[in-house]
Amino acid sequence: MKVILTPYWLIATTFIGIGDTLYLVYEKLHGVVPGCLVLHGCERVLNSPYSSVFGVTLAHIGLVYYVYMLALAVLLAIDPYSKGLRIGLMAYATIGLAFSIFFELFQYFVIGALCQYCAISALTTLVLFGLAVWHWRTTKN
Repeated sequence: MKVILTPYWLIATTFIGIGDTLYLVYEKLHGVVPGCLVLHGCERVLNSPYSSVFGVTLAHIGLVYYVYMLALAVLLAIDPYSKGLRIGLMAYATIGLAFSIFFELFQYFVIGALCQYCAISALTTLVLFGLAVWHWRTTKN
């Protein structure tokens, strides 16, 4: 049986997403809009009425997404060939990617601004999706 490294790459990548979203949650709890390289982009996006769903900020939802993805990756590190975990990873990564694409397009076309922290999250989700596909292919029977 060969060594499967993708769960460890998934774990490492989730920490990028967790760090990004934890920073946004921390700043939101302190009433601060983080600095942004895009002129007024983060301010417009993070203070937008669309930045929360039913009173829960998208940063909090993203944090839950990454923590759950971390749990999946840890379980896959234990049993990388588990069919249920592999299907769960692919489904969860696909849903995350779809939402990330939607949020990035929504920012650009509806809010009219882009947030670098949201872009980091979207890129992280894209990498997680790529790793999920890679894991699926390397563990296919």
